[in-house]
Amino acid sequence: MSEPARSARPAPAPRSSQSRRGSAAFENADLEIEIDVAFEGPVFVISVAAQLAGMHPQTLRQYDRLGLVQPGRSAGGGRRYSARDVVLLREIARLSQEEGVNLAGIKRIIALTRQVRELEEQVEDLLAELRQARQEAADVRAAMPYRGELVPLSQTVLPVWRPKGR
Repeated sequence: MSEPARSARPAPAPRSSQSRRGSAAFENADLEIEIDVAFEGPVFVISVAAQLAGMHPQTLRQYDRLGLVQPGRSAGGGRRYSARDVVLLREIARLSQEEGVNLAGIKRIIALTRQVRELEEQVEDLLAELRQARQEAADVRAAMPYRGELVPLSQTVLPVWRPKGR
């Protein structure tokens, strides 16, 4: 007996201001899905995530043990994968199969990619702080009263230079 078909479409969720926006379309065998990858909630059971990523569920378990992907957990402890996790799994497969990178190298690439993303966010935050500080300084300068002090100006004669005749 076969299982009844399950809908792989997650319920819409509010977007986080911290998440990156975009969408991903997953097509694999008889399952087709397109969702917003800004939604990072764990929605896919391991079998669906494996099918979407084109991998065996045991591979996903191994990647979880190695720390390549960190799926969410259900109340019962089962793994739940987000759309972002599936995109990451596909990138892991690409790096491994097409680029020939080993799993330790992929783990390092993922860590460095996350670090770059965090640093870019810090730079954005610091630039926003800098803009605000500059605006506040300009506001303070504009609000300062004019003290009316005059700077003495001495009058001098400016000689004009002319070349000597031959």
